[in-house]
Amino acid sequence: MQYNFNEIEAKWQKYWAENQTFKAENNSEKEKFYVLDMFPYPSGAGLHVGHPLGYIASDIYARYKRNKGFNVLHPQGYDSFGLPAEQYAIQTGQHPAITTAANIKTYRRQLDQLGFSFDWSREVRTSSPEYYKWTQWIFIQIFNSWYNTDTDKAEDIDTLISVFEAEGNANVNAICDDDIAIFSAEDWSNFSVVEKQEILLKYRLTYLADTEVNWCPALGTVLANDEIVNGVSERGGHPVVRKKMTQWSMRISAYAQRLLDGLDKIDWPQPLKDSQTNWIGRSQGASAIFNVKDHDEKIEVFTTRPDTIFGVSFMTLAPEHELVGKITTAEQKAEVEAYIEATAKRSERDRMADVKTISGAFTGAYAEHPFTKEPIPIWIGDYVLAGYGTGAVMSVPCGDQRDYDFAKHFNIDIPNVFEGVDISEEAFADKEKTVIANSDFLNGLPYKKAMKLAIYELEKIGHGEGKINYRLRDAVFSRQRYWGEPFPVYYVDGMPQMIAKEHLPIELPEVEKYLPTETGEPPLGNAEVWAWDTVANKVVNNSEINNTTVFPLELNTMPGWAGSSQYFNRYMDPDNSEEIFSKDAINYWQDVDLYIGGSEHATGHLLYSRFWQKFMFDKGLVPKDEFAKKLINQGMITGTSAFVYRDEDGKTLISKGLIEGRNVTPIHADVSLVNASDELDIEGFKKWRDEFADAEFITEEDGAFKVGREVEKMSKSKYNVVNPDAICEEYGADSLRLYEMFLGPLEQSKPWNTAGITGAHGFLKKLWKLYTPFLDETAIAERSRCEEEPSKESWKTLHKTIKKVEEDIENFSFNTSVSTFMICVNELSAQKCVSRKVLEPLAILVSPYAPHIAEELWSKLGHSDSIATAPFPKFEEKYIKESDKEYPISFNGKMKFTMQLSLDLNKDEIEAAVMSHEKTQQQLAGRTPKKVIVVPGKIVNIVG
Repeated sequence: MQYNFNEIEAKWQKYWAENQTFKAENNSEKEKFYVLDMFPYPSGAGLHVGHPLGYIASDIYARYKRNKGFNVLHPQGYDSFGLPAEQYAIQTGQHPAITTAANIKTYRRQLDQLGFSFDWSREVRTSSPEYYKWTQWIFIQIFNSWYNTDTDKAEDIDTLISVFEAEGNANVNAICDDDIAIFSAEDWSNFSVVEKQEILLKYRLTYLADTEVNWCPALGTVLANDEIVNGVSERGGHPVVRKKMTQWSMRISAYAQRLLDGLDKIDWPQPLKDSQTNWIGRSQGASAIFNVKDHDEKIEVFTTRPDTIFGVSFMTLAPEHELVGKITTAEQKAEVEAYIEATAKRSERDRMADVKTISGAFTGAYAEHPFTKEPIPIWIGDYVLAGYGTGAVMSVPCGDQRDYDFAKHFNIDIPNVFEGVDISEEAFADKEKTVIANSDFLNGLPYKKAMKLAIYELEKIGHGEGKINYRLRDAVFSRQRYWGEPFPVYYVDGMPQMIAKEHLPIELPEVEKYLPTETGEPPLGNAEVWAWDTVANKVVNNSEINNTTVFPLELNTMPGWAGSSQYFNRYMDPDNSEEIFSKDAINYWQDVDLYIGGSEHATGHLLYSRFWQKFMFDKGLVPKDEFAKKLINQGMITGTSAFVYRDEDGKTLISKGLIEGRNVTPIHADVSLVNASDELDIEGFKKWRDEFADAEFITEEDGAFKVGREVEKMSKSKYNVVNPDAICEEYGADSLRLYEMFLGPLEQSKPWNTAGITGAHGFLKKLWKLYTPFLDETAIAERSRCEEEPSKESWKTLHKTIKKVEEDIENFSFNTSVSTFMICVNELSAQKCVSRKVLEPLAILVSPYAPHIAEELWSKLGHSDSIATAPFPKFEEKYIKESDKEYPISFNGKMKFTMQLSLDLNKDEIEAAVMSHEKTQQQLAGRTPKKVIVVPGKIVNIVG
């Protein structure tokens, strides 16, 4: 019977769907295990062969855990809001929901054909109103909360209001805005409703504030730092500028220390933990206050080196700092404004990364040194960021290289406050070797003592205090887009009001166009039906706004990370319309046991999700404050790109072998137009790139046009993607799954080579052939042997394989399992093993990796149930324990022959057996040996 993989795979995919084989129960006597993939954004391009790598790994583990008797939750869904669908809508006018639905249909077909054991009954889509109802609900919970530093957790805003009513805010310890005035209980009672709401906004965990954002005029939206590459938008390559906008922000900074501490109790990759640690950026130092001369203003700085305060020779403010406009002199105004305009075109990421460019402008103003009272010039420089710390630094050029370079460039003094250190060439930053000099009361002190004394003296004169600072900034939570979660917010007297839970979800309205309005409002400003009727409790036409009972709704939408920050919990109870999840569901599943996804989400999705989880833990909604115990970052499958080379005349393309010495430009070619010998289909290329239809192609002597090759990220833009549909059609999903695992360790990047899949496919055909007696009813002679006891060698092969495969899966070493399977099948084939007692457990072992063929073989072995729930084979040591030893028998140190002897024999028994052997007698020829050396289990040496 032939291995017809296309029929077999279609058959079992249909069986799994019809029987809901992988549906998990929320109540089970079994131990739970939750395996999760980072859900995909359904792009129009569909999947390429690089995408399934992590899914295959998680599926192997999920299937293995089912075989081990666990109740496995392995869900899948779609992160279906996003900028690409909106951009397509802008270009075509097609509603993003239509585009997204079509893309999801393609993704679902491709995922199904790869045989993943997803529980599709729990599918979620972040763009579904039934889903984002709960994203809106969580936003409301965050809005109605404040962070109490006394209890170190989020609490209901009503508890804060109670304190205000009883005693005012003087004794409140909270994470809040800096500009909060002290008020009494009497003051609070006399405040107007709007005044009270304004004060509460300064305490709420999500709040409105004027924030410096990355504004992309071409896209009409704010972008996150990770959506900007080299100063332009990742999507489309459009310029991005910094500007102030009123935005919703989330006070993630309240959780900075807890986010750091939590990293110690989760099993996540160290590089990812390091990324989050650096992003949070905890540093210990001092807050120091400098008065501005001839102004009432003060400049507060945070410094990790208060011991160097006598080395300050200038102050540097971020160009966006609010004081810049107030203190800049008339003479410097034009220069400062021009510099600010130029800086606005650079992203924060570029400014942080660029250590070579030195630029700045003098404000003309001076600060006063807190101890010496000497004037200190105040500059602005784009290496200082408004959002980090206070947006101002006390510049100590002798101790900081950026300050040093800035001072050298602008000819600013560089006083030396380090004893015995030469700073003529560079700054000195070694804290441990520091001894302070030229610093009044700090002279002669090492770093730690000088730091403590400097802080003490600053506190004594009221110019500072010891402080812990974090680089982590509050997360901007507004986007000027259409295709995102609407805020459940309307405005009364300019103050945000939340819509009650029973009226959620607030669904996206229809709009005529998806661009910002002519007056610059977000796309929702184009909606005619986008006002909130507080009597009817529904969305009504804008024309009904009367600011009495009908009010304007929020025009921004939530960012992409909103929907992905709690999806893992919603999977536990996705059809619950009354609550985000039931207590029973969350208490049973608890958290994710294994999470697999890309490392590029380290400081985006993963950090924000941890923040939301900790907030939900504070509110008693979830039992764990970390949502995923173990995380694995899968590596990348790279593609081999193809390049043609354009000559400098722009009209000629030159074959790879002829480009030496020429000035050529490499151009990507579609890999589908290149054969296995790296030869380009010239006519196909001309049709694909019509601008080269009339180009001259200079070929090799044999007439072939050779392309260049380079391994790059597999990407549609590089034309090097390989479609899994074609692979599945030609070789089958099981071959693809095995091959992707065989390529190398899960965490490493590895290049794709379609030719290599033939090895995996050949193995499956060999595996299939091993089961011939069960597949071919004419093989009567062999079938009679199927119920016989396996040979000792076959038992050993099976149990070696059980042991290795179980160890590999537990260690996520899936590539070595594939090699083990190949060795196993080769050995069993050589042994002519057809025993059911070996072949049944072997099918179970293979099933997590190649589930379709395993299901078919299981069925042919006579089983009516799915192999998905068959018990995983138990390893038994006795079958691999060696009972005999092949001893080398030596005479005077030279091996003459070998003997197979039982390992149970003692030294005397081994000697007796060897001495009685006929070959020993032949070697001795009647002589009596001087001695016989026996090392049990190793050697026998006859001397003399």
